[in-house]
Amino acid sequence: MNDRSSGQQAPETRLDEIAQILNSANIVVHTFDGIIRRWTSGCERLYGWTQQEAIGQVVHELLSTIFPEPLEEIRGKVARQIAWQGELVHLHKDGRPIVVTSRWVAASSDDPDEHVIVQTNNDISHLKQIQADLAEREAHLRSILATVPESMIVIDELGAIASFSTAAEKLFGYSAEDVHGKNVSMLMPSPDREAHDGYLSHYLTTGERRIIGYGRVVSGQRKDGTVFPMELSVGEAVTNGKRIFTGFIRDLTSRHKIEEELRQSQKMEAIGQLTGGLAHDFNNLLTVISGNLEMIEARLQDTKLLSLVAEAQAAAEDGAKLTAQLLAFGRRQPLNPKLMDVGRFVSGFSDLLRRTLGEAIELRTVITGAANEALVDGSQLQNALLNLAINARDAMPRGGLLSIEISRLRLDADYARMYPEVRTGEYVLIAVTDTGVGMSSETKERAFEPFFTTKGMGAGTGLGLSMVYGFAKQSGGLVQLYSEIGQGTSVRIFLPAEKARTEMEPVHADDRKPDIIPKGFERILVVEDDARVRRVTVSRLLDAGYSVIEASNGTEALALFQENHDIALLFTDVVMPGGMAGDELAHKIRAMRPEIKVLFTSGYAEPTIAGRELAEAGSWLKKPYTALQLAVRLRELLD
Repeated sequence: MNDRSSGQQAPETRLDEIAQILNSANIVVHTFDGIIRRWTSGCERLYGWTQQEAIGQVVHELLSTIFPEPLEEIRGKVARQIAWQGELVHLHKDGRPIVVTSRWVAASSDDPDEHVIVQTNNDISHLKQIQADLAEREAHLRSILATVPESMIVIDELGAIASFSTAAEKLFGYSAEDVHGKNVSMLMPSPDREAHDGYLSHYLTTGERRIIGYGRVVSGQRKDGTVFPMELSVGEAVTNGKRIFTGFIRDLTSRHKIEEELRQSQKMEAIGQLTGGLAHDFNNLLTVISGNLEMIEARLQDTKLLSLVAEAQAAAEDGAKLTAQLLAFGRRQPLNPKLMDVGRFVSGFSDLLRRTLGEAIELRTVITGAANEALVDGSQLQNALLNLAINARDAMPRGGLLSIEISRLRLDADYARMYPEVRTGEYVLIAVTDTGVGMSSETKERAFEPFFTTKGMGAGTGLGLSMVYGFAKQSGGLVQLYSEIGQGTSVRIFLPAEKARTEMEPVHADDRKPDIIPKGFERILVVEDDARVRRVTVSRLLDAGYSVIEASNGTEALALFQENHDIALLFTDVVMPGGMAGDELAHKIRAMRPEIKVLFTSGYAEPTIAGRELAEAGSWLKKPYTALQLAVRLRELLD
């Protein structure tokens, strides 16, 4: 029986099959100089070069090989150790990189010139790509764990901690190494600590959700044992048949504190509005009382009656002092400006701003020049910047940059033509810029409106920007807002850089006798919505020799002014019903007759609605005022 009849292949056939297998593998046979002697069909498929193109070429030049170590060292190792193994990068004929694991084996021959290297290459490009993708995802996860502003904790279905973010380290006081593999209940106070494993087991057994997929307020415990409120949201995923749970934690300590402070602030604001309004109305009553007492006093001769009137006047003056205290409580008192270096002042409370912003937001202060002096109320400026910092923080929930730039500049006529509210002159500019979410055009239009807010219910009063606007206007400056969706917001506060702003001191008269009151003859337009106050004012002016035209609101006053061309002075209340305030009326009248004199009055100490114009012109008289104070102020303006 021969080999074929027994079912066995002939040696020649088996050798042919082995040769075919070897030929289909990625094998290159080359000399120690790299000259290719054998190029298999597997190499043709892998690299794109045919046998005719490859044989006779230098292998590392044909494939543009990138070696992990010098080629001569590899050849030396092959010669000494018979074999070498490592990773190489080759280029396909079309230029694509191919990563291979390569094994080099020396094949000896009796003829030293016939010594060759048999190089076997296995393509691992796909594996390398998978490894690179995994490394990228791992780096991405590490980046998330390091930068996510909220604390993130990942646990397995047994409650063991697998991941612990940087924010969680800061919140709980443990390092990731401290907690890795330990039960998450270590971050909870009793009785939640003891009950946690039961909750988790109950869910795994029944599928009943208590917290997964929802956010709820629970208590956490730091390394130092302190317990704090936190908002916990838990998500679930399944990988390799096992569940993992990811918890996002937000520390509510500061929010609870802020909410309490906000409730207190809102209560104080409401009380302030109430007391301010009462003080305003009470001042009107005191003006009537004091004025009538003055006129009675001037006509009395009986000493006993005069003493009674004097006592009543003293009581009215005490009432005026009381209203001043109420106005101070309601934050309607005059500003207390002082000449200061704005840059140095802002730098002085930068630590407070940093604490307000939190660790996720970088604060950068840039001061240009050394002459950044302005006449400003420091406490009000600080409050304004804190309001802007809080708004910026809320606009950057995932962190960002807040920059405060302080410089001195001059606004010229060209700039004033672009912005009608601008007065030319030297200003100190405070630009507060964030990298937050920005504002829509609709939001920008209403940003400075009192009580307008884009925050949720209970998250803001809508008074922050209004306060900044009022402070800047009352300081004689202005505010401009720049914002685009996704590009951040910049609020620019311009404060006048002039050195002098002399506030008008109230005129004190030791003697209120009519014979020392300055007289006049000009025609005066009196605008006052309170009829009793208007009657007293008109009587005082008539007694002082003036000709008087009276109106109860701005619209009526404007019509009378257009009919009477000999009016020398406008004496108007600032806050009036009817849609036209005193400063608006003055603006309209001055547009028709720029040379006319204007005297403002109000029960408020210095209403922001009139801005800086009142103090600069010296045309401000606070209620209640005496006949002498009124007469002296009129002569100061008219003379």
